[in-house]
Amino acid sequence: MTLPSIEIQGLTKRFGDFTALDHLDLKLEGGKCVGFLGPNGAGKTTTLKMLTDMIFPSAGECFLNGISVQRERKRALGLAGVLIESPEIYPSLTPTQALDMVADLRNLSQSERDERIPAVLAEVKMTDWAHKKVGKFSKGMKQRINIAAALVHDPEILMLDEPATGLDPRGMAEVRSIVRDLKKQDRLIFMSSHILAEVTDVCDEVALINHGKLLFYDTLDNITTRFSGGHTSVDASFARPLPDSVLAEKIATNADVIKTERLDPRRIRLTFKGDLAGQARLLRELAGLDIELVCFQESNSALEEIYMSQIEKGD
Repeated sequence: MTLPSIEIQGLTKRFGDFTALDHLDLKLEGGKCVGFLGPNGAGKTTTLKMLTDMIFPSAGECFLNGISVQRERKRALGLAGVLIESPEIYPSLTPTQALDMVADLRNLSQSERDERIPAVLAEVKMTDWAHKKVGKFSKGMKQRINIAAALVHDPEILMLDEPATGLDPRGMAEVRSIVRDLKKQDRLIFMSSHILAEVTDVCDEVALINHGKLLFYDTLDNITTRFSGGHTSVDASFARPLPDSVLAEKIATNADVIKTERLDPRRIRLTFKGDLAGQARLLRELAGLDIELVCFQESNSALEEIYMSQIEKGD
């Protein structure tokens, strides 16, 4: 069985004297979620629009499962589900009717529609709203229907352009939950974002772009190891406020701990030497102090620090 793949070769886009994308090379393969990370204006949406033939490259080429998007558009894009920006749905339609229109454009037979439409509504947790008019939906609910539309033909590749942007916290959480569930189905998900917490929460790998150039592409663990000098940060939470004396005398003095930071009376951030084995050792030692440890998890700050340092280096 051929693994789903996205390959970008020398992709360049110029708008007059402005270069939005500069000889981008990137190859993704296999069932996973890859975060396409970068600040606003970095070239993320431009890349996705060329991957879907919405705009033409000045140079370079894109391939989906080895098929050229620029030379065999229909065949290549038949493999992909796409959500770029946030298309509006006719407010007078129900989700079932809206998805039926998309299925018609995808040339699905009636039997395929009867099977796929309820299935994708279940995937985005909208079954109970299948026959309600979209005009009454929240923005988050509409976005879930947009994701369902990208899935209706059961694609191997899913491309999402900042799917949680503009949603309230609940809507963002719902979209992230959907993406996590989609990862379990061996699809290749390529998701642009400028929200670090979103990428850390749902993605297996990250490609960072700035000023149209790729800065790095790797797994989250490898990126953290590569750019952190072998250091790891974890956040620890306690059932009651942690005394300063305990932090200074029993935690900060640990041989592996490099830096301690108090986030609030009951939470601290620890930077320490080592890998997962060191993290496990530190957890055992904290638990042994009998200080009512209730949560111990890798900090989101690691990717944030790497992101900021690499972006500033390229500016």
